[in-house]
Formats: sequence, C-alpha cells, structure tokens
Amino acid sequence: MAKPIFVLNGPNLNLLGTREPHLYGRATLDEIRVRCEARARTQGREVDFRQTNHEGELIDWVQEARLAAAGLVINPAGYGHTSVALHDALKTLEIPIVECHLSNPAAREAFRHHSYVSLVASGVICGLGPTGYELAIEAVCGLCASS
Repeated sequence: MAKPIFVLNGPNLNLLGTREPHLYGRATLDEIRVRCEARARTQGREVDFRQTNHEGELIDWVQEARLAAAGLVINPAGYGHTSVALHDALKTLEIPIVECHLSNPAAREAFRHHSYVSLVASGVICGLGPTGYELAIEAVCGLCASS
C-alpha cells in the first residue's frame, strides 16, 4: 500500500468557518479535509489530515512524515512566519513539500511576507481558499510520481 500524503495544519485553523471569514472563507477545516480526501482518491492516494495549535506537535508530525508519508502539504499558519524550528524539521524531509495558505500572505501585513516554510518547500499555493488544498494534493501527487 502506498504511503499517505500528510496534510498538516497549524494554529487557529480549527476555527475555520467562523474566524475572519472575510479572509479565510466559510469552509470548515473538516470540509477541507473531505475535499482533500476526495482529490487524493482521484490520484489513487490517501491523506492523513491533522491540525494542532502546538508548535512542538507540528514538528513531531513533520519528523514522523520522514518515514511515514509519500509527500507533505502543510499550512503552517502563523508558524510559517516565526518558526525556525519548523523550518529545520522540514529540511530533514526527502519527500515533496507543498506549502498551502487559504489567503495570500503577500497581500497582507508585512510580517506575513516572509515564510520559513517557503524556503524549503517544493512549491507554494496561496490565496485560492479551500481549492488551494486540492491543488496542493495534486501537486504533491505529481511530484511523487516524478521522483
């Protein structure tokens, strides 16, 4: 059986659907999970979808992905702008990494313009709402097939 694609979500994403819907939309994280699972199935893959508000737990999951995942989609949320530790954990991976954001960080506050995750990601998808997650799944699948 093929390894799953890990889809890891950082802090506050558990509040999607109610938190700043003008920025993040009305879709819940569970609705996004369902969309990711459906898109992965079309590619013959499964996803392991997780969310945490804790930086250390997110890093533990990244480390787990080293052996357990075929590829990684990550929405690090605020940790993308602040966590050198997350950056360092991601650097240990030898699988495709796609960074995904619902909003477009480049069109927001200046502190969101830098991402430690982007520095090690295979690609970045942002500003496309929940559809961005589906595109990230497809991208990871394509990168897995070409490696």
